[in-house]
Amino acid sequence: MPADRPEALPAARRRHRLAGGHPGLLAPGAATDPYRLRLYRVLRTDYPLGYDPGLGAWLLSRYADVALALTDRRFTGYPHDGSPRGRAPMPLGLCRGSVVCTPLPGGGVPGPGTASFVERTAYVLARRIAGRGGADLVGEFCRWLPAGAAGLSYPDVNAPPRRGAGGCAGPTALREKALASFLANMLDAPDLLAAARSGPGAGALLGRSWAETLRRDPPVQIVLRRTRAEVAVSGGTLPAGAPVACLVGAAGRDPARFGAPDRFDPLRADADALITGPAGCPAALLGRLEAEQGLRALLTAMPGIRWADGFRPVAGGFLTRGPRALLVRAS
Repeated sequence: MPADRPEALPAARRRHRLAGGHPGLLAPGAATDPYRLRLYRVLRTDYPLGYDPGLGAWLLSRYADVALALTDRRFTGYPHDGSPRGRAPMPLGLCRGSVVCTPLPGGGVPGPGTASFVERTAYVLARRIAGRGGADLVGEFCRWLPAGAAGLSYPDVNAPPRRGAGGCAGPTALREKALASFLANMLDAPDLLAAARSGPGAGALLGRSWAETLRRDPPVQIVLRRTRAEVAVSGGTLPAGAPVACLVGAAGRDPARFGAPDRFDPLRADADALITGPAGCPAALLGRLEAEQGLRALLTAMPGIRWADGFRPVAGGFLTRGPRALLVRAS
């Protein structure tokens, strides 16, 4: 019988349950900032396998275990996806576990029409912001650029965009959060901004900065899976049929896998392709295109772009996460 709750498991497995006093994902403040509260760190160190009664799932927080759950055929989608992921996992950064990802043939790239439209939209939005001397990039740039790539119209830049069609590239909310996190990381690093503006290898630097953002600040924090059979992981054994919450945010900052994991370092030597997902994923390809063209447009329209006086970005979110606001000045 599949056992979803620890009361139905042998006593040897019940010890992994997160009980009173132990950290849980629904604890007060956890959704506000699990990094600053050190929740992810405590889970990785002391409770690599724990049952969260509030979430109703077993938690995996170490990189090796999350990678296993996303690639091993003993795990499947949750709650009813019967197709194992195999060795081409969903992008940790941009797809929820329940969204079907259909890679473009041959790991292709967005067509020239898409790239041109993204570039044109990015420059229109950037010039509007520059004309006012400053803005909130989340509400006036990050929301609208992914919407444009999804084939949406812009009747009023101050009105919420309409959502797009199906497929992993259709929903835009995750790409909005990823773009906001990318811009926040770049604005925090003036040397990187200078190199991205005109330095040699600027394109490669932007690509690495995008991938590093998905590792350090993934918009998707949790991917749900279910075991198809018993699976040994750090801290114990998952039973067959058990719901599993893969803590992507914790895995991306696992010091056992990444050196100085809290630091934003696009040039790190231990980058991992699992973070960005399979080649050809439309959401990942569009997200990177929006990030590169978006930053170039902002730097062209506002060469002296910087944070508004006294502003520091604050991220939030439980299942998905990103900066709530990005207040900038044109100079």
